[in-house]
Amino acid sequence: MPRAVVFDLDGTLVDSALDIANAVNHALERAALPALPLERVKSFVGDGARTLLARASGLAEADARFEPLFADFFEYYNAHATAFTRPLPGATEALEALEPRLPLALATNKLRSSTEAVLSALELARYFRVIVAGGDAPRPKPSAEPLVYVARELGVQTAELVMVGDGPQDVLSGRAAGARSVAVRGGMASDERLLAAEPDAVLDSLAELPALIERWSTKSVA
Repeated sequence: MPRAVVFDLDGTLVDSALDIANAVNHALERAALPALPLERVKSFVGDGARTLLARASGLAEADARFEPLFADFFEYYNAHATAFTRPLPGATEALEALEPRLPLALATNKLRSSTEAVLSALELARYFRVIVAGGDAPRPKPSAEPLVYVARELGVQTAELVMVGDGPQDVLSGRAAGARSVAVRGGMASDERLLAAEPDAVLDSLAELPALIERWSTKSVA
């Protein structure tokens, strides 16, 4: 029986693509590298900021140019993290419906300071009993370790979690932890990449999530 629901952040709860892309392109332009279109940047999101910048720039992290590039991105993004970022349709409604029934947690590969900036500005932090951000667990999603962290903090088994996200990292993390996984279309990842990860359920909107959790709970009890 599901005993807690864990959400990804970018592309799942919030539409942050434009703010992330603006920060990436700001850093690229300062490094005299070509800017990238929005959809290209979106395809790089999901494995943390350092991996995002390495993919966008084509630079290895060991390259002497990488750290200044990352610093420019990080400073600009944290200063403009919610210029355009807003909750996705159905996100707040799903949180409002689920929070009285089950503990909710957040597991994101986004760095903690950036995560907290977004949650604070959009008044979303109050929904989550546990928040695991990039660097909090020994390894990020798609490993099981962020969900192991959540389960330990909530006092439940990882198999009793439901992982909800828009990327293959979320689905694979759920599977690695023995948890159910729910894929939400329309986020950062393409449908092809998302469905190839083989989630347990696929939703077009988070508005559908409370009913799905209710069905799973009822089946488990039955």
